[in-house]
Amino acid sequence: MPEETIHESKGSRSRQALATYFRRIARALGRGEPVPVDDAGTVTVDPAAESEVEVELEREDGTVHFEVEVEFDEAEGAVDADAAASKATFELYADNAGQWRWRLVHDNGNIIADGGEGYADKRDARSGIESVQRNAPGAHVVDESRDEEPPEEGGSSATFELFRDKADEHRWRLRHENGNVIADGGQGYASKQKAKQGLNSVKSNAPGAAVDELDGDGPGEDDEE
Repeated sequence: MPEETIHESKGSRSRQALATYFRRIARALGRGEPVPVDDAGTVTVDPAAESEVEVELEREDGTVHFEVEVEFDEAEGAVDADAAASKATFELYADNAGQWRWRLVHDNGNIIADGGEGYADKRDARSGIESVQRNAPGAHVVDESRDEEPPEEGGSSATFELFRDKADEHRWRLRHENGNVIADGGQGYASKQKAKQGLNSVKSNAPGAAVDELDGDGPGEDDEE
């Protein structure tokens, strides 16, 4: 059977972006989940339980090639060239006060999550994005009005909390086990069901969402709502 190229991409990435990409691969492998091949997660590969791995480091005409190749029998794994892509994008930007912020914007233009705070260092804002990507999909959901507690087993290192604010609107926030709120919906909802729909959108869209660094200043904190 002739060789078939299912997906190929080439471009420049910073060390930080490379680390993020490889962490996504490592998390998926560790959880036994399909591995995202592209940033948007539209192509995934589910390797066999045991695979042949070849690591090669070459130097040619002043250029270094560092290649990691994983090989397995097609019958023992799976490739999905039409996987469900994220319908949202993380936007990383500096606000009017010079603080770095992020927001998760759906393809329909709605902001479905934000970090809720500014960071002095861009790297800290990126770390916040990565934490949401890592923790949102498996986070348990608890209803504070019912004094619910997250199960002791399963889940991630964060929990979605449903609560009512002072205006009696329903909201959600994603709280890490260290106590820090790493994401919130940025708005109140008239019903608890709508709030749940909002957090479920983050659960499904955050992991595969690309990160887009915006040029220039974004809206200030007062405009973020």
